[in-house]
Amino acid sequence: MPDTLALLHTAPVLVDTFSRLAKDLAPDIPLQHVVDESLLQEARHCGGVTPHLNRRVSSAILNAADSGARVILCTCSSIGPSAEVARLLTPRPVLRIDQPMAEEAVSIGSRIVVAATLSSTLIPTRDIVLAAARKTGRDVQVQDLLCETAWAELEKGNTRAYDRHIADDLQRLAADAHVIVLAQASMARAADLCPDLPVPVLTSPRSGFQAATEAYRTTPPVENV
Repeated sequence: MPDTLALLHTAPVLVDTFSRLAKDLAPDIPLQHVVDESLLQEARHCGGVTPHLNRRVSSAILNAADSGARVILCTCSSIGPSAEVARLLTPRPVLRIDQPMAEEAVSIGSRIVVAATLSSTLIPTRDIVLAAARKTGRDVQVQDLLCETAWAELEKGNTRAYDRHIADDLQRLAADAHVIVLAQASMARAADLCPDLPVPVLTSPRSGFQAATEAYRTTPPVENV
């Protein structure tokens, strides 16, 4: 399908998440979902991105561009740094889902909690928050929160238990933060379970998808793929 907004996922559950967002925010933009769980598996096995993973992610993104994607959005924070490598290899915009969230976080306050359910996601998200702070000249302190028990629930398909574990962990650190960042798009639902937290809880799907749709509308259409 030519002239699409391509989304690179590493978890199948995100297809529904972003399909719903598209229906609400940009029903006129055709989506192309690319799902490859092995990319996240490799990041977890290796403890982060590697040159080999950079090549694999770049290949997936370039294949999407070659098939007619006008814009490519990487929805997995763990492989976000690899998406930045791929950005240098194509004239098509390649976006990270967590970039707008990071920029918003540093504009809110200096004490930022980065919460994740996978250790492979903590470093990329912390790094993008710190990069956003440097870009704006802000001094921030980032505290990691690893919700270790949650991911096993998601792997079993227990999304409610996954969300509940995350929400319970957020309660513990909220008092010490100015803002909480949920590192993974799959964590977004947990924010709805703790509306009484005294600090903002930022999620990436909506703001990241909005940035991608804006890039789509301002990028020339793909022709003759």
